Amino acid sequence: MDINTAKLKKNAFRVTKVRGKTASRIRVPGGHLEARFLPVLQEISEKYGDGTLHITNRQGFEIPGIDFADMPRVNELLQSVIEGLEINQEEEGAGYPAAGTRNINACVGNRVCPYACYDTTAFAQRMEKAVFPNDLHFKIAFTGCHNDCCKVRMHDFGIIGMTMPQYEASRCVSCGACVKKCQTKSVGALTMVNLRPQRDAKKCIGCGECVLACPDAAWTRSPEKYYRLTLLGRSGKKNPRMGENFIKWADEESIIKIVLNTYEYVKEYISPDAPGGKEHIGYIVDRTGVPEFLKWALRDVRLPECAEVTSPLYWKGIVY
Repeated sequence: MDINTAKLKKNAFRVTKVRGKTASRIRVPGGHLEARFLPVLQEISEKYGDGTLHITNRQGFEIPGIDFADMPRVNELLQSVIEGLEINQEEEGAGYPAAGTRNINACVGNRVCPYACYDTTAFAQRMEKAVFPNDLHFKIAFTGCHNDCCKVRMHDFGIIGMTMPQYEASRCVSCGACVKKCQTKSVGALTMVNLRPQRDAKKCIGCGECVLACPDAAWTRSPEKYYRLTLLGRSGKKNPRMGENFIKWADEESIIKIVLNTYEYVKEYISPDAPGGKEHIGYIVDRTGVPEFLKWALRDVRLPECAEVTSPLYWKGIVY
């Protein structure tokens, strides 16, 4: 068959090392799906693939061993999965309309984990609706707390859950459990002063360890959801680097707006010679300078009053 490999990859199929064979990549935003979709993937694998499923490190599935000629039928079978996960689509039955923006990762979040400060799956799915489909090379990940089980600092955008601890002195028995936990499991933002815990607001990372430690609910989570946004982490051959802190105590609306603004920034400044039309955002920021990036990223963004933006913003990494 005469195959347009660019079109194949845009349709979320992979060019494999086996001649005539491809692999279908299945988006699972937030890494969460209902079990009723698994028989569809099993049918595709057994009927059109090699009988196996690969769970990717981005929490999706990859079905290898598919003949090029069978791609249209695979796309038809995937329709129920795409609709069930509410993934934006341009043409029904034609599979995925883009593959540049990678599957959005998330830890299990507060649906399961007591440490998580928010519903990571729900936020990841909302982000998916906002940014997909898009051919630009973006990686976004969500983690419920500063334990960072999802390794979000290795992504272009990392969203870490935070809570603004609320203290009710009348419930406190001065046991010091919160202070001890903050000292041993977090950053030591709490100290005992006159038999009462005092919180260093500048040092606090909003992890919620004090809330979990308190036996009398003197500490509770804030009703508002807050997040730490990290920027421009990545692996790779040329210049791997950890994502740097950008905004502390950000809100959900601002984060989505910043991400969408960055898509516009990349469209404006991406190198015309970028292989496959993809270029890591960090390389573009290196080329244009941080002030220009911030001008685009923060355009029309209204952060909460408590938000703290890192300044100066600088990231480093291995340079060859």
